[in-house]
Amino acid sequence: MADVEKAVPAAAAGAPAAEGAGDAAATGRSAGAVGAVLRRWRTQDALERSGSALRAGAWAFSLLAFLVMACNEHGDWKQFDRYEEYRYIVAVGLLAFIYTTLQLLRHGVRLTGGQDLQPKSGLIVDFAGDQVTAYLMMSALSAAIPITNRMREGADNVFTDSSAASISMAFFAFVCLALSALISGFKLAKQTYI
Repeated sequence: MADVEKAVPAAAAGAPAAEGAGDAAATGRSAGAVGAVLRRWRTQDALERSGSALRAGAWAFSLLAFLVMACNEHGDWKQFDRYEEYRYIVAVGLLAFIYTTLQLLRHGVRLTGGQDLQPKSGLIVDFAGDQVTAYLMMSALSAAIPITNRMREGADNVFTDSSAASISMAFFAFVCLALSALISGFKLAKQTYI
């Protein structure tokens, strides 16, 4: 059965509906354009926030990796500075901490409306810095893991536990930096060069 009540207003409004159809189509196009711009802004905002959150995570994890290993001194052979692998993880953890601190300060300046690097050069600095720091962090991890495993086979103590904790924090910092590098790379790839 056909619904007569709904059919009558549509038929009665035949001529005005045709005129309004053009206006509705134009309004639909402009609403679609506005919606597309709003979606793009939301995506860019989400990328900015997630990049900042990942750098903040890398900051915290690299600080922990650095501090835990730097405080890992328990006398005799149980001192981190006797092993170049552990000195390397301390140096890279400190470097990652300094890099992420500078990046977070830069983002804070950008949020408050201050001067930042040029957009293209800023994206390149973000991408290259995230990549280099992430690779250095992974290099330090791959150097420290084997010696820690060998030590843990012989004696599982506070020194080896602290070393493993520092390595774990460095790994989490690497993950945050690697994901941040992916976001930086995506933003760099979306940049127009014309």
